[in-house]
Amino acid sequence: MHVLVVDDHQELRALVAQALERDGHLVRQAEDIEQARQALLSEPDVIVLDLGLPDGSGLSLCRELRRDGIQTPILILTAHNRVNERVEGLDAGADDFLGKPFAIAELRARVRAVGRRRERASAVCVRIGDVELDFGRREALRAGQAVAVTSREWAILEALASRADRVVSKDVMLESIWGEATAGAESSLEVLVARIRRKLGDEVVITLRGEGYRLGSG
Repeated sequence: MHVLVVDDHQELRALVAQALERDGHLVRQAEDIEQARQALLSEPDVIVLDLGLPDGSGLSLCRELRRDGIQTPILILTAHNRVNERVEGLDAGADDFLGKPFAIAELRARVRAVGRRRERASAVCVRIGDVELDFGRREALRAGQAVAVTSREWAILEALASRADRVVSKDVMLESIWGEATAGAESSLEVLVARIRRKLGDEVVITLRGEGYRLGSG
């Protein structure tokens, strides 16, 4: 994969890049938002993005990319890892979070995970009633009208689509998307599933009490 690492800390950035290159990834580096915008022209597969940058906020860049229709998976690095900061990041369109300090092995695993989720769904198109989901383009239509779906909502839909016709337990969803099965992550999952239903209809994500979720059928 092609990974863009955006962090103003030169030593950390180099360490992350070296570790990802050992995994066989092509890595480009940027130390601020302006350099990141230039590097994005090469269309990376995954972005590792620090929140505290010298010329602005990583969250602002995340929102900008999603607003421009760029759906590249984003793994945010944060020195605080507070719940409200995580929620704000998810609302901005981030796919995953990793708090500093972190283990390089965990960062490598999370980069692989967000990359796999994108690859699994890249060629999948699903129709459920009057809803059409194009996972490759990350485009959703309901009754022919475009519906705005956030990056984390797509991650939930992709996790279900990759296991079509099967029930996916909450713990599996939480581990694959949040990287942890905590009460806070479970609460976020429930909120996001409710949002998906409001946007796309109740039949898109089916809850099986005590078992988990599955994608609705056409």
